[in-house]
Parts: sequence; structure tokens; C-alpha cells
Amino acid sequence: MVKKAILIGINYPGTEGELLGCINDVTRTHKSLVELFGFPEENITELIDTDKSKIQPTGKNIRQAFSDLVETAKSGDVLFVHYSGHGTRLPPETGEDDDTEFDECIVPSDHNYITDDDIREIVDKVPKGCSFTFVSDSCHSGGLIDSAKEQIGESFKKKPKKVFKCPFGLFSSKRVVVKEETSTKTEQRDGENISNTRNRFLPLETSINMLKQATGKDDIEVGNIRATLFDVFGDDASPKVKKFIKVILSNLQESIGEGLMLGNIGKLATDFLTEKLNDEEFLKPAIQTQVGSKKEVYAGACNGELGNHGILLSGCQTDQFSADVASKEKAYGAFTNSIHTILAETKGKISYKDLVLKSRKLLEKQGYPQRPGLYCSDCYVNAPFVC
Repeated sequence: MVKKAILIGINYPGTEGELLGCINDVTRTHKSLVELFGFPEENITELIDTDKSKIQPTGKNIRQAFSDLVETAKSGDVLFVHYSGHGTRLPPETGEDDDTEFDECIVPSDHNYITDDDIREIVDKVPKGCSFTFVSDSCHSGGLIDSAKEQIGESFKKKPKKVFKCPFGLFSSKRVVVKEETSTKTEQRDGENISNTRNRFLPLETSINMLKQATGKDDIEVGNIRATLFDVFGDDASPKVKKFIKVILSNLQESIGEGLMLGNIGKLATDFLTEKLNDEEFLKPAIQTQVGSKKEVYAGACNGELGNHGILLSGCQTDQFSADVASKEKAYGAFTNSIHTILAETKGKISYKDLVLKSRKLLEKQGYPQRPGLYCSDCYVNAPFVC
């Protein structure tokens, strides 16, 4: 049995979405994997954005790390991934009233988003008999492994509320001081009377601003986010984004004679798309895969049956935010902190179910409204955490 791990921490320094605790989460998780679960140092890969000597957590590098992890795995191996950083939700771009689903995404340092469908594709490649545990301390992280069965959570048992009031402010970069009546709880978790708390969520406006900063593109708007991602990152873009563009191109081939304007799918990609309109090889995947509904193309669709692989521990539900906490002494993700507090108390001897339930109770006691979730097949619910 081989144990391998990928640890991703992104603080986005110098941006309006800057976080403080994500690198510390990676350090703490690294230590736990070695000391509690026997992971060899050489089998732990870190991707962080505050140390240029490390592999940078760009979309391309994260996807490559995922691929390397899965493609070299064999039956009986233990695979582990921890992500601390921003989460976001890409809205549909069809403009139709019934398109209400979203793509839950993690946000790499270069904003080359990785969607829940992308992660599902990776998990589906995990060999039989090999476990894949994914801990995501990010906003909207419930259901990040697309189609995974919800064991603990409320993300799919009811429709997400249209408005979720976050006590840490709407924008992730906004700092708040914990009110006096909760200062006792703050002392319990920080040893400080006052702490700064942000959330690990990028509102759409902030996402677009940061994408503009990262790409140098000034004309990005809600209706052309996916076209922009494809225009900037090309073959390194999310497979979901590439599928979106290819299906649009396929539809364009059928409709261009009727006067459909290329600008309707994003003016940033117009030149590129024009070149590809007659590229049969490029369009083949879209033509071969006849999409049954627009939701499947644009956002949030669950494609295929539930997989047997993949265990997701999410820091919150799909309509919630995960807290990034900082005191004078330290910074951390509230969910990650709860996990390692519990692992230290139990010396790592705990099931997935009990870990998530205890994390929920601890976070509630500390005053955080986020509710962690567990998404996996039935056989993993009561299995030992990690190994």
C-alpha cells in the first residue's frame, strides 16, 4: 500500500481576495499526515502561492498534480488531497429562465477555475480498491465531487437559499471584528479577544475583478466568463469550459447561416472561435457527444451514475461560506482547524462520519454558521478517516 497526498494552499497575496490562513492549513495537514497516518515525506506534494520555490497552484499545475496522483495509483493505495483557498460558483450563461444550476469551483492562483465536473472526471480514474479522500476548506464546497452521494449535509436535500447572510461580510477581503458578545468563543479558539475573519468565497464581481487582474483583460463580464477562460488558457482550461465552447461552436455551425452573432458567446473569444468554426477535429468531441439538455452544457449537471470512488469532506454546504480566521498569533481555516483539533484528540482514530459530525459541533460551539458535509458511497461512511 502506497500513501500519496497533494496539499494545495492559496492565499492570493496582493489581491482584493487575499486570504491569510491557507498556507498554514497546508503546513498543519502535512504534519498530521506524516505523524498520524504514516505518509512518507517524499510522497506529499505541496502547491502554495507564497513560496516561489514550490510548485505554484495554477489551474494547469493542480490538474497535472491530480493526474499524476491518480494515474500512478494502484489498488490498495491511499490518495489524499487537501485544498484551502477560495471557492466560487459560475452561473449559467444561456440566459434562459430555467437555467438555475451552478458550477461549484475551486479557484487556482491564476483563476483557471477547476469545476466539480472536472474533479469528478479525475476521481472516476481512481483504480478500483484505491481510496481518494478530498478535504476542501473553501466556500460552496458541498458537492465538489460531482454526483457523490450526500451522507451528511443539506446541499441537495433542499434548494439553496437565494440569499445567504454571511457574518463575515459579502466580500472575502472584508475584515470584521468579532462582536463583544462572541469574544469568549473567540478566546476559546484563538487565545485572543479579537480576531479578523474573512470568508473563502469570491462573489461574482470580485471574481471578475481578480480575473481581469490576472489576465490583463478589461472587458470581462458575466456573460463571457467561460469564453474568457478558454481564450486565455486554451487547452489548459477546464475540460468543462472546453466542452462548453465546443458545443457552442457546434451549434454555431448549424446556426451561423441564420445570422447568429459570434459576439453572443463572448467577444473575447471571437477571433479564436472564427478560426475554429470549420475545424472538424476540434469539434468532433462536441458533435459525437449529443448533449441532451442545456444544463448539462452550461452548469451544474450531474453526468452519469454515482461513482464508487471519492470521499469529499466539505467545509460547508453549497450555499454557505467557509471562514478564514486570523488572530495576532496565527491564521487558519475554521474547518481545517476543527479537523486537526479532533484528530489530535483522537490520535487519528476516527471514522469519516464521526469526524464530520464532531467538526459540525465544534464549529457551532465556536460560533461559525458553516456546516461541514460528507459526500461518498455508503461503504466509506463508517470507514477510518484516510486509512
